[in-house]
Amino acid sequence: MNDPKQPGNPARRAFFRKSIPLIPVTALAATGGAATLIATDKHFLPEVPGPAVNTSLAKAADYHPSYFSADEYRFVQAAVARLIPKDELGAGALEAGVPEFIDRQMNTPYAAGSNWYMQGPFDPSARAEMGYQLKLNPREIYRLGIAAANQWCTKNLGKGFADLAAADQDKALSAIEHGADGFENLPSPTFFAMLWGNTKEGFFSDPIHGGNKDMVGWKLINFPGARADFMDWIERDEIYPLPPVSIQGQRG
Repeated sequence: MNDPKQPGNPARRAFFRKSIPLIPVTALAATGGAATLIATDKHFLPEVPGPAVNTSLAKAADYHPSYFSADEYRFVQAAVARLIPKDELGAGALEAGVPEFIDRQMNTPYAAGSNWYMQGPFDPSARAEMGYQLKLNPREIYRLGIAAANQWCTKNLGKGFADLAAADQDKALSAIEHGADGFENLPSPTFFAMLWGNTKEGFFSDPIHGGNKDMVGWKLINFPGARADFMDWIERDEIYPLPPVSIQGQRG
């Protein structure tokens, strides 16, 4: 793939470095639900060398999911590893604990749709004007989406998603993103959009939510984290000189 925005592309993390603008602490350090990545400033952070992967990131593999089944969790682990892969700049989504973040989100009111308007009628054709138009909450989208994705992979590529080679996983993710056959209970792009959005959220959220372990996402884009005040640095074309700080006071 030549497009760095496509799943699994080796240049994907470099694309993040160059394209993610400064994001407010209120979004990245949100304490409830899945924080929405909303860019509010046109100034981009400068390039800095990527940090070495901290051995503490290995703890991400010790997490045992509380919502996903073992097979579902294997899918999530494999998918996020292709969406934000590990490379020379440091850890990817898998090493940063994004699967843990997503699983933990499945046990929040957000995943149950408790803070969504979930009454009919539902009209998918009106999504552009009216927003989300399915009766499924995030938990259901993941459960149905993972099952349909594995069925599609088995039919078209011979194996379930987690057992495919990386190149075939990329093909599958691309097909799901653009509309794959066999997704009878929800459009495959809807599933992909939620998976991709939650992957980004887990990679850049405060570590208190399970992802962004060792603050690798923040270090990648030189984001200060939950520091009390860094506003005087926003307009400067300089690298912020201090390491990121999490809500719990962990320093990167």
